[in-house]
Amino acid sequence: MAELPPGLAANPILARWIQPAADGTIAVRVGKVELGQGIVTALAQIAADQLGVDIAAIRMLPAGPDGPDEGLTAGSLSIMNSGSALRVAAANVRELFAAAASSAAVRAATPGTAGTDATTEGTAGAGTVSFSYAEWAGRVDLEVPADPDVPLRAEREFVGADVPRFDLPDKVFGRPRYIQDVRLPGQMFGRVIKPPSRGARLLSVEPALPAGVMLVREGSFLGILAADEAVAVRAAEVVRKAARWAEHDSLPDEDELDKFLRAGPHETITVVDDGEEPPAGARVRATYSRPFIAHASMAPSCGVAVWRAADLVDVWSHSQGIFLLGRAIARELGLAPEGVRVEHAENAGCYGHNAADDAAFDAVLLARAVPGTPVQVLWSRQDELAWAPFGSAMTADVAGTLTADGRLSSWQYDVYSQGHTARPGYAGGVPGLLSATLLDPPADYPAAVDPPAEAGAGSTRNALPGYDLPRRRVTGHRLIESPLRSSAMRALGAHLNVFAIESFMDEAALEAGRDPLDFRLAHLSDPRARQVLESAAEAAGWGRELPEGVGLGLGCARYKGRGAYCAVVAEVEAETEVRLRRLHIAVDVGLVVNPDGVRNQIEGGATQSASWTLVERVRFDRRQVTSDTWETYPILRFSQTPAIEVTVLGSEEKSVGAGEAAQGPTAAAIANAVASAIGVRVRDLPLTTEAIVAAIDRDT
Repeated sequence: MAELPPGLAANPILARWIQPAADGTIAVRVGKVELGQGIVTALAQIAADQLGVDIAAIRMLPAGPDGPDEGLTAGSLSIMNSGSALRVAAANVRELFAAAASSAAVRAATPGTAGTDATTEGTAGAGTVSFSYAEWAGRVDLEVPADPDVPLRAEREFVGADVPRFDLPDKVFGRPRYIQDVRLPGQMFGRVIKPPSRGARLLSVEPALPAGVMLVREGSFLGILAADEAVAVRAAEVVRKAARWAEHDSLPDEDELDKFLRAGPHETITVVDDGEEPPAGARVRATYSRPFIAHASMAPSCGVAVWRAADLVDVWSHSQGIFLLGRAIARELGLAPEGVRVEHAENAGCYGHNAADDAAFDAVLLARAVPGTPVQVLWSRQDELAWAPFGSAMTADVAGTLTADGRLSSWQYDVYSQGHTARPGYAGGVPGLLSATLLDPPADYPAAVDPPAEAGAGSTRNALPGYDLPRRRVTGHRLIESPLRSSAMRALGAHLNVFAIESFMDEAALEAGRDPLDFRLAHLSDPRARQVLESAAEAAGWGRELPEGVGLGLGCARYKGRGAYCAVVAEVEAETEVRLRRLHIAVDVGLVVNPDGVRNQIEGGATQSASWTLVERVRFDRRQVTSDTWETYPILRFSQTPAIEVTVLGSEEKSVGAGEAAQGPTAAAIANAVASAIGVRVRDLPLTTEAIVAAIDRDT
């Protein structure tokens, strides 16, 4: 007997996934959420093919308490996990409808309804029956568990096609779609006044507030409520100026991040240890690093909540883990888990653990002061850049030995990092909500942890090279004490690890006197990895003569060692500053559901990685984060974005996600291109003019 896909095994009742309606539409709910990655469209394509209907009939509903709980939308796993679950669920629904039609001796096609319902076919016993979902909606019991042995429909009308994104028309034409657009009857607007620095405690606050503005204080948690949003914004500023705080230094020295990361205490994570000592031969060593990086979402985080009763609260959030968030809020406030119902609402720029969960909890706390009244809380730009969790700073040591014929004969890798997840429910169920640390008594949370290896790891994600290397020793060192909150940022540790590994491959190739492409291929037997590498190199014209000051660089990796294969060739011009001209990218995601969606994800991931690699860095002094504006925390501008060409190498292998495949290879390709262009290796991100000058000074 076959087994159900894990997501469906955990949520086997079909009615939680799919509900056909009498008007010919079919409502589909999954436990994954739309973050701008196009997952709603891709999953609709899978459902339409298995149900045997036109995709226009599919209505994708937001993830929420009435749908399946599939945990986090993270790790580029939605197509792999939710897609496989939905495929089997839809096949079950199709066969149940076919069986109902067959038992009623309906053998002829039934006309469609409302212009969207299509006559489809399913198997019933030894024969085939035609039926209409509209005809049988409400007459087929879907409150039944899925059958893992259901026959899957082989026909593909939508999977593999460039189906236009469901979510884009509203966004392009400015129609209400985001959580900031939510307007519920009687809704109030709230703002939370953050402390001026980490660890600060509120001493006093005596603001002169206008009529109609409510001040909410609990311990050092401080917020206001007003019926008008503009009034709320002005009142929050009045309160901020009136508040008096006790502060102290708590942050490390920004200029000594390497020392901070190595100081410990650490959890030691052994990824692989072949137990052999490096042989004699030419030895190559290097250290690479990146600073803390911010999510820098274009739209700040937002949450909406309403207390229906003393023990029942409804929440709307753009969290990537709405079910985990609901349980965390319940635990923090002493409610039953079923007393907190969270429904997903879209927002811009959620790609990791940003402040979505924190904003939702802020809304819950303020809404508690006005039972029965909906409250929307929107963070400020300054709060978003200063108080949302960061992607951890990281540093990695790489060492290898080379044989006389120019092959690596040993590999040693040590990476130092804070943890990469402090999401609600981390470390065995810790709520992980920022404002809980301001309440009386304040919550005291442990440092960020890493996902387990089977979930892709964190600090050591992609720390194990995909090359054929002997005598490997790969170790992670996670800080278990950290004053700056870090958590999941798109690709987690893979951004730095692939940057370090692929930069070192270029440095080793230089030491061996070999071409970087040939050097990689000599250590690479995986045919899919070789194909993306050779495809990207061919598209970029690898080996062609280049003008002075222009360089090409390679980067290649398989995300998490089991996800998408991605290779990037970057072309840069480096004079007084680095200008990224273009990126040639080849990617293999297995069976392609939506080719245009894959290209979009790879382009977006590469562009964001280019921004991290070239300009982004969280700045702070010993007390507070200082990079809280677009001037102090710059991101890549439109005028700086490169031309990007993506080649999608489809196959019949299992579908995997594309959203995080390009981050590491892009960083490495840019760094290797800079080294090719100027003849100097820059090992510390971001690759600013100052970093290049420091590298030149190091080498002279």
